[in-house]
Amino acid sequence: MTSEHLARLSLAEQTSLTSGAGEWTTTAVRDVVRTLHVSDGPHGLRHFDSEDGIQSSEAVPATCYPPAVTMGSSWDPTLLHRIGAAIAREASALGVDVVLAPGVNIKRSPLCGRNFEYFSEDPHVSGVMGAAIVNGIQSLGVGACVKHFAANNQETDRMRVSADVDERTLRELYLPAFEHIVREAKPYTVMSSYNRVNGVYASAHPWLLTRVLREEWGFDGLVMSDWGAVVDRVASLAAGCDLQMPPTGTDHQIVDAVEKGQLDAQAVATAAGRLLALQERVDGAQRFEDWDEDAHHLLAREAACAGAVLLKNEGDLLPLDPTARMKVAVIGEFARTPRYQGHGSSRVTPTRLDNAWDALRAAAGPNLELTFAPGFSLDGTEDPASAEEAVAHAAEADVVLLFLGLPDTSETEGADRTDILLPAGQVELVGAVSAACSKVAVVLSNGATVSVSDWQGDVQAVLETWLGGQAGGAAVADLLFGAVTPSGKLTESIPLWLQDVPSYLHFPGQDGHTVHGEGRYVGYRHYDTLDVPVAYPFGHGLSYTTFDYSDLRTERTGENEWTILATVTNTGTRAGAEVVQLYVEFDETHPTRPRHELRGFTKLTLRPGESGQAEFRITGRDLAWYSTSRGDWRFDSGAFTVEIGASSRDIRLTAQLHTPGDGVIDEMTPQSLLGEWLSHPVGGKLLRERVAARPGTVQLDTLSPMVMKVAVQMPLDRLAGPELGLDLEAIHTLADEAGVTAGPSTGAAQ
Repeated sequence: MTSEHLARLSLAEQTSLTSGAGEWTTTAVRDVVRTLHVSDGPHGLRHFDSEDGIQSSEAVPATCYPPAVTMGSSWDPTLLHRIGAAIAREASALGVDVVLAPGVNIKRSPLCGRNFEYFSEDPHVSGVMGAAIVNGIQSLGVGACVKHFAANNQETDRMRVSADVDERTLRELYLPAFEHIVREAKPYTVMSSYNRVNGVYASAHPWLLTRVLREEWGFDGLVMSDWGAVVDRVASLAAGCDLQMPPTGTDHQIVDAVEKGQLDAQAVATAAGRLLALQERVDGAQRFEDWDEDAHHLLAREAACAGAVLLKNEGDLLPLDPTARMKVAVIGEFARTPRYQGHGSSRVTPTRLDNAWDALRAAAGPNLELTFAPGFSLDGTEDPASAEEAVAHAAEADVVLLFLGLPDTSETEGADRTDILLPAGQVELVGAVSAACSKVAVVLSNGATVSVSDWQGDVQAVLETWLGGQAGGAAVADLLFGAVTPSGKLTESIPLWLQDVPSYLHFPGQDGHTVHGEGRYVGYRHYDTLDVPVAYPFGHGLSYTTFDYSDLRTERTGENEWTILATVTNTGTRAGAEVVQLYVEFDETHPTRPRHELRGFTKLTLRPGESGQAEFRITGRDLAWYSTSRGDWRFDSGAFTVEIGASSRDIRLTAQLHTPGDGVIDEMTPQSLLGEWLSHPVGGKLLRERVAARPGTVQLDTLSPMVMKVAVQMPLDRLAGPELGLDLEAIHTLADEAGVTAGPSTGAAQ
């Protein structure tokens, strides 16, 4: 059907389909193509009504779910699938065809102003959680749009900065989340990012948009630009960007380029055809007229509970008993005026908004006395009178619930933070309140990592609630009073200080470039490889119950395939959920890769005394690293360790396994190092035989250690001469023979 419709369109009409018609709409052409409607956003719809072509100033109400920072910390793909389906239901009711979600960029630095929209510093978490959202959205036939492709990890100079990243780092860190989602969830659309990647704008990057995305990963959907990201219409369309958003009145540039022979007309037809294919996909969906606001609000509350992370809980201060006779001082304006989302294109107009102060009062029993003091101003400015009042409340309380966080304007699309500190007034308040009361629990509200190093020693408990969405206030009460047991885990490490962050010396760059000098060593990949102390490690999160890990079993199920099983038992007195994490470790004297990397996780919900089985599957790709010389993934024969743990630094069970490698034998060339030749399974034998057959030459195995130490670092063709008895012609012949004897490549890791 797409080809028949396409044939009815002129070049100008086809070209019109490659640009939007309005801010949130695509172009309609006669009776062939209708207008498609797109809408932000990642944690709820930001949809605008329009009458007579005039857009409303505020988005229509929709459920504001917790942002990705909170959803990711749940480590619960099933929950995210449900949220995706709920967002799709609302999208359908509002006439939206494509939801611009999810964002799966890597948290390279805690300073990125848009980190609240992203899941993790780890690509496996980002990919699995992103795929769950996509599958949920598209389960109702609404399209998802994975963004921002690619290496879009900062807001500073975001519309032109070049992310200068080596290919191995791209392949192993910044692209895998997108790859997983494309392969597993098959999103209808992908959004190209603003930035340049190694000097080329992402929206005009043929290597990214065509070679990698389509030819390698098999993406068959539509690529749209981020809003205003296209700098060169012709170059972008030729590279594989099918839809420019929003329109810029430059369609004539495409037509002119075709007529002048500068652009193949087939490129226009292909892009237009992809929009037609998108329409066919979304037109097959069932349409809904409304949604259950109460049910969606409860889902948002569940998500806010699931994503909260209990960082610290000395003396089991939490949970508080709502029926106990005691006095609790609730301090901090965030308890009454919640921070529940960030600023920018993802900002949702909620259908309702809970706050923790009201929720705590509603849940408290008659014997529990609650008092409130704001303690500080929301904009971060000093407020001595409010702080003094708060300390007075703390002095009379048995327990203090101290609500702290970042000012609303500090986390926004379009600007990065400059530090990871809480406002100074809030830190001073912690000290004053803890001096007045011996039992203080801090409740944090922030969309990205904040430092806890200079104040957490003064308090007994820290509950990181991130940004809780519209139901976050009620969720906080559920957690503090024990109606829900915390089960969230960190998807980003919390450093002691900003200077410990591996990208500290490179972020956000200068002179139009941000050099990714830290390479693959982002987050725990850096901290754990070098044993750098952190405040809290990746994967950390406490519970109101306890879990025991036992009975690790491994089973080889195929060539470079293993099933890993472990038993987890709830040894406490409360029901709870545990995120069981699997890492693959490579112990190297001189690291050539991160010490260990997350390769799987599962969340088990267990009653007291109940045991459950965590099951994982490992394949060759989980062992692989990207070889730029091969242009493919590779893994060599040798031992590796499977680690099962509660965090990246709380490993409970280990087992050593062995892989025979990927079976690929590298090609030898005259420029290969002598050391590479000698270690090559085919070339090494041939070289030794050839040299030994020439009397009077230096025998390789008799060289002194000092000479060999230098020689192995030299290309073989530089050693041509009488010492080895090999001239350049003989070395070239040797390379040819090594390639023929080795046989064809068996293919790299899949």
